[in-house]
Amino acid sequence: MRRIAVALAGLLAVAACSSPAAAPQPARSPSPSPTARAPSSVRPRASQKTVPPAPRVTVTRMRTPDGSVMTVATFSGPLTYVLHDGSEDPGLAAGRVKAGPAVRGTERRRLLAAFNGGFKLSQGVGGYEQEGHVAAALRRGLTSLVIDRSGRARIGIWGHGVPAPGEAVYSVRQNLPPLVLHGKPTQAAADWGLWGSTLGGGEYVARSALGQDAAGHLVYAASMSATPADLASVLAYAGAQIAMELDINPEWVQLDVASRPGGPLRAPIRGQNRPANQFQLGWARDFITVLAPAGAGG
Repeated sequence: MRRIAVALAGLLAVAACSSPAAAPQPARSPSPSPTARAPSSVRPRASQKTVPPAPRVTVTRMRTPDGSVMTVATFSGPLTYVLHDGSEDPGLAAGRVKAGPAVRGTERRRLLAAFNGGFKLSQGVGGYEQEGHVAAALRRGLTSLVIDRSGRARIGIWGHGVPAPGEAVYSVRQNLPPLVLHGKPTQAAADWGLWGSTLGGGEYVARSALGQDAAGHLVYAASMSATPADLASVLAYAGAQIAMELDINPEWVQLDVASRPGGPLRAPIRGQNRPANQFQLGWARDFITVLAPAGAGG
């Protein structure tokens, strides 16, 4: 991890001027035709109500120019997020927290998706705060998933607009500098040696990342064989303005999704090692759940 530490200080200065990697080639629907504007004389009836968007997870697959198959999940609608402690990492270091190593109770009935967290805290590439308990000090300049007390989540660079003044920070998961910044892969994304130790020292291993688009939706991407540049290019193509690498190597990369809140989970990442109900049974590492509003279960 020495190269990661050396790279932290200079990354932010060069991120904005980086160039994107070659664009992935997914199957994409054509853009919808623009909707004609109603004449100003037409007024909606008083009885008409705006239908709120439904909580939703949209899963697609993209193939990068080097042949990696990436699974991309976009989370939209009125969703909330919960950072869970792992039984081993952070373990007891997280303190007495409500969200432990398994998804239980009412949370299970609202569960739409769950995905892996970041590197082990012993790697020293990011801080960790859960429910106000700090297990590892939060560090300026690192990409951070920030969840407030209402369960809303966003991604930013700690100490650079995050947290905002008065923001009710509840949980924070940091992991490395940004993989995508200002909608483009950072220059560091092209150097796979900066993004964690891999099994066998190979470039192509299981990897995952999390981004946020301009609309505020979180976007998760993963593959059982990919490079950091693959993750960055796919997330930028999906509209992410900022993104962070999450965990790597096959034992740890995991995404589970349901077609309805509380419904059966499936594992959409091709070749995923862990079963789809692993986070319900309990897991050794931290992870994040995606929840629909109470009462939205199918």
